[in-house]
Amino acid sequence: MSRKNGPSLREISSFRRTVLAHFRNNGRKNLPWRKTRDPHAILVSEIMLQQTQVDRVIPYFNRWIKKFATPPALARAKLIDVLREWSGLGYNRRAKFLHDAAKEIVAKHGSRVPRDLAALLALPGVGDYTAKAVRIFAYNEPEVLIETNVRAVFLHHFFPRSKNVPDAKLLPLIEKALNGQVPRIWYAALMDYGSHLKAQNTNPSRRSKHHTKQSKFEGSLRQVRGAILRAYARGEDMAHVRSSNVAQYDKALTSLVADGLLRTPSDLP
Repeated sequence: MSRKNGPSLREISSFRRTVLAHFRNNGRKNLPWRKTRDPHAILVSEIMLQQTQVDRVIPYFNRWIKKFATPPALARAKLIDVLREWSGLGYNRRAKFLHDAAKEIVAKHGSRVPRDLAALLALPGVGDYTAKAVRIFAYNEPEVLIETNVRAVFLHHFFPRSKNVPDAKLLPLIEKALNGQVPRIWYAALMDYGSHLKAQNTNPSRRSKHHTKQSKFEGSLRQVRGAILRAYARGEDMAHVRSSNVAQYDKALTSLVADGLLRTPSDLP
């Protein structure tokens, strides 16, 4: 970005044209959560997409919505059935967050995912990004939103040679570019363009001050937790999980109980 006061309106307009042209020609318009404005489906998709690749999420999302089509349907389900549907997607606390959020939506919001930002933020497992994403994609509200793909786009276009760029420098540009756009379309276009940039170039997000590498999965506590929950959901004996993960088994089990994914170790077969 060449000037201290940021890009001109002409530069912003040119930028928008680039992003929207890519979306028209290459956008992922057939993603199942883009075919609906149902806030429950949008909430499910946003929780599932946290730290998980889009292609991996699609079959889980389709099965989940078929089985738990509404907050009441999810709230009525037993936790073990919820975990069984989630099994293999990873970060299993997200399944419990969705289950608990559904119960709260039924109890406090007339079984409808709230539109209000503060009410969304009060739901279990819903942080700032998820709450704003629901408002954008379900309710078309003009929130200023940043995530890895959006970050990549703005770093690529406006900070091409900068390193260690804080989000505080990106957010005013994101707000400026959003002005006058249809929020759900604009952010879908940004995310798809960002995904394209990361695939075609060195990931621009690496030049963000907030960039972090995902921790190694193989041999991690997260892997052992997942193995325990998969066996639990299938009603399998834990002996093979325990023998394969002696060093971390007890710690993983304790953390699952602490997170409410198991009541006590005696839940296990």
